Amino acid sequence: MKRASFSILSQLTRCRPQKLAPFLSKNYIHDLTSSSSPLKSCTKAHGLEFRTHQPSQKINTLVGNLPQMSTRQRKIKEKSDLEEAFESAKTSEEMLQIFKQMESSFDETELGLVCLKIALKLDQEGGDPEMTLSFANRALNVLDKDERNNRPSLLVAMCLQVMGSANYSLKRFSDSLGYLSKANRMLGRLEEEGLGGSVEDIKPIMHAVHLELANVKTAMGRREEALEHLQKCLEIKELILEEDSRELGVANRDLAEAFVAVLNFKEALPFGLKALEIHKKGLGHNSVEVAHDRRLLGVIYSGLEEHQKALEQNELSQKVLKTWGLSSELLHAEIDAANMQIALGKFEEAINTLKGVVRQTEKESETRALVFISMGKALCNQEKFADAKRCLEIACGILDKKVTMSPEEVADAYSEISMQYESMNEFETAISLLKRTLALLEKLPQAQHSEGSVSARIGWLLLLTGKVPQAIPYLESAAERLKESFGPKHFGVGYIYNNLGAAYLELDRPQSAAQVFAFAKDIMDVSLGPHHADSIEACQNLSKAYSSMGSYTLAIEFQQRAIDAWESHGPSAQDELREARRLLEQLKIKASGASINQLPTKALPLPPTSVSGQSSQRDVSINQKLTGAM
Repeated sequence: MKRASFSILSQLTRCRPQKLAPFLSKNYIHDLTSSSSPLKSCTKAHGLEFRTHQPSQKINTLVGNLPQMSTRQRKIKEKSDLEEAFESAKTSEEMLQIFKQMESSFDETELGLVCLKIALKLDQEGGDPEMTLSFANRALNVLDKDERNNRPSLLVAMCLQVMGSANYSLKRFSDSLGYLSKANRMLGRLEEEGLGGSVEDIKPIMHAVHLELANVKTAMGRREEALEHLQKCLEIKELILEEDSRELGVANRDLAEAFVAVLNFKEALPFGLKALEIHKKGLGHNSVEVAHDRRLLGVIYSGLEEHQKALEQNELSQKVLKTWGLSSELLHAEIDAANMQIALGKFEEAINTLKGVVRQTEKESETRALVFISMGKALCNQEKFADAKRCLEIACGILDKKVTMSPEEVADAYSEISMQYESMNEFETAISLLKRTLALLEKLPQAQHSEGSVSARIGWLLLLTGKVPQAIPYLESAAERLKESFGPKHFGVGYIYNNLGAAYLELDRPQSAAQVFAFAKDIMDVSLGPHHADSIEACQNLSKAYSSMGSYTLAIEFQQRAIDAWESHGPSAQDELREARRLLEQLKIKASGASINQLPTKALPLPPTSVSGQSSQRDVSINQKLTGAM
């Protein structure tokens, strides 16, 4: 996309037709290949003409040589030669060398487009972002004259886009967001008012801006908002690219991966399937792109708990990867397959798969660590805890040496290992690993969403082990970070509020508990539906909080709502319904002033088994959901 921006500028400033070339950059999620577009006649823009200039020369037939050029003519020719040399430059280094000569011949007002071209080229090549920013700022100072008159300009939007990109590279995310948002608004006005030229002119720049906005908002933890920009990117590509092009397939897969990152597997599935359809049609069933699509679909189906479908896609992916000799990707696909076998309860098959993989890995490699983590998971499910712990210790030993090189990957692995210790009731070890994870993530400015997930798990484990005062700051921090990352109505925020309410009740703070339980119920109702088992539990927790405050009317009201919701589940929820009615009767007796045994006031940190077939170890599944957002 940085190449697209640079190419668009070339079209806007040259008089001869030229194709819009696709440019790639590591700082973008994906590139945009656009079609050629005819160029309009080009005149002087902002004081600088980019044209082939041939001064008129007449041969003196008597003398036989050229007439002497005036000082003015000489300057014109020097400027023309410099313009041509600059246009012919292929690298930013060549452009900078010529620019030094141009500074002595051109006024600053004539150098606006040149500065913008250099900034775009530096950004495209991954050059010094500070230098990129400097040239972009010089360009903006020249080119924003129309903006001062409240007239949008495509060139100004391009300046803002490259300034946003440079600030992103410098990890100045707030500054980057400001420039990109302004560019986005300006491009919207240009499109609305028909001032941006053809689709081929404006759409690639819009794509670049939305793509960079997605990157910035992802880095800031605002992943739900980032998804909106990625969807806009796909819409733009659908307008420009052929419907069966490889790049459009990749764009669909990228969007599917983005939905997987926020654990929205249902939304991810159609984009993953579309990517597969496009690549099968355009590249054939045995292409590498098809293999990548199938591997992603395996992850999506696993998230949807359709593990047999996941395994089928994974096996098809492995066949293609073997054909192409992609050994590294094949090893990771085999690890994925083992995890799917574990999910299906095929523990011995998973262990055999992993034994085959471990023989192909280097002794101190991260891939080997991942194998032992999955091996530990399989052994843990077989209740072979001593063997499982040994595998996890080997994995930790490898990862400890990789912290400096791959902090984010190591943090993710530590988090996964902590889950295994948690499932073995080794809570102190799990908490220790999670704190190490959090320490790594706090040094990564783009990992705010992961910090929230890990803080939530630490808080829950501290609550579970009776360390309530220590749990509260972790839970409070987690709620705020996840709200910023995933939005205030994300189900993960609801579970955190449920745990936080339990902590407040334990510390005899029923008013605080009632407040966060109310937040939890509202979130659960929106994200899961009011009749979901966890939504009903939130409702009952709110009833408990009001009971602890002596607000029996409200307590009875919410307990009755819980009963109504359980009744909608039919025979499968008879035990839950019976318990809910018993609690309601106790509330009525207490409200009438009768003396009964003290009611339970501590909200359970673990929501009960869902009647809709969810895992009985709900805490583990929720922790996995939160961690999966990393």
